[in-house]
Amino acid sequence: MTPILPGQTIGMVGGGQLGRMSTFKAKQMGYTVVTLDPAPHSPCGQVADAQLIASYTDHLSLIELSQRCDVVTYEFENVPSESVELIVSHGKPVFPAASVLNVTQNRVREKTFVRQLGLNVADFLGVQDRDDLEQAIDQIGFPAILKTAGGGYDGKGQFVIGSADEAVRAFEASGGVELIWERQVPFDLELSVICARNQQDEVVAYPPTENIHVNNILDISIAPARVSPEVQAEAQHVACEVAAGLGLVGVCGIEMFLLPDETLLINEIAPRPHNSGHHTIESCICSQFEQHIRAVCGLPLGSTELISPAVMVNILGSGTGSRLAGVPELLRTPNVHFHLYGKREAKADRKMGHITALSVDVETALEIALAARQQLRWE
Repeated sequence: MTPILPGQTIGMVGGGQLGRMSTFKAKQMGYTVVTLDPAPHSPCGQVADAQLIASYTDHLSLIELSQRCDVVTYEFENVPSESVELIVSHGKPVFPAASVLNVTQNRVREKTFVRQLGLNVADFLGVQDRDDLEQAIDQIGFPAILKTAGGGYDGKGQFVIGSADEAVRAFEASGGVELIWERQVPFDLELSVICARNQQDEVVAYPPTENIHVNNILDISIAPARVSPEVQAEAQHVACEVAAGLGLVGVCGIEMFLLPDETLLINEIAPRPHNSGHHTIESCICSQFEQHIRAVCGLPLGSTELISPAVMVNILGSGTGSRLAGVPELLRTPNVHFHLYGKREAKADRKMGHITALSVDVETALEIALAARQQLRWE
């Protein structure tokens, strides 16, 4: 494919914060951006050159997007693969490809794919009926996590299972959708690696990030992760294997568990920029968002070098107010970078923005980031 160069147009399916931050970088690089999202004034639409206000299955709007753009990407993985195929059928490339979505939109297919690469995943079985459920209980046992095979994010659609009675109740509450039963594995840390691959088979990985979740929502990301050099190298190697195996073009986030014996288990693949990579905007030579634009446009990939230890903390909505107070106090904190996503309603636990703190080491950066966030409150 001939490279897409500055002055040409990138289509962005999805109007959230990942699209917004990718668009900032694309605009800085000289591209025009058109986004498609059903919500008027979406975070991405606020900064793009144009927004098509339409559903992700609106054929006429998808065709219009293909006509207005030279290449198309997406900022979340629940875009229907049929929509991607429709754009491709009208002569415009979409990256990552529909084949990547086909794997990552279903947890059973995703874990089967990872296992076929010879990489580690927790024991799992797909569950579509009561016979499958009984087989999972017999073969894998407890404790386990029962998840919807498709959809779900930030812990939604998940049940922690400790007994057969709990399994039956969770199965019945699922409404008959396809599920996956996974062994619940004790782990020391949750890690992620942001990896990028372009059309020339160039693959790069960022240093692993250590992630801390609260109520199944990412709260803190620490870069670099506080692990041995050997674990860092292995995590990057595993991520590159996944990206190459998928035939990925773009950026992906690979979430992993680090076990007590330093084995790495792959938990999830997100074929897009990832929340745990937001720190790269300030902490790396080339951010994950620039890397994504480079990859989908057929350009050489940038350096993943970490130029400063960093900690990112998410800013979540409270559900009790829509005005964020304490910003002047936060901005008095040295070495802090403040991002809001332009969302108009601060629903409880909604990702509204983030803070990144840089320092000489991650412990100091963590103290700075947490102290800065404590200045904020919703009113």
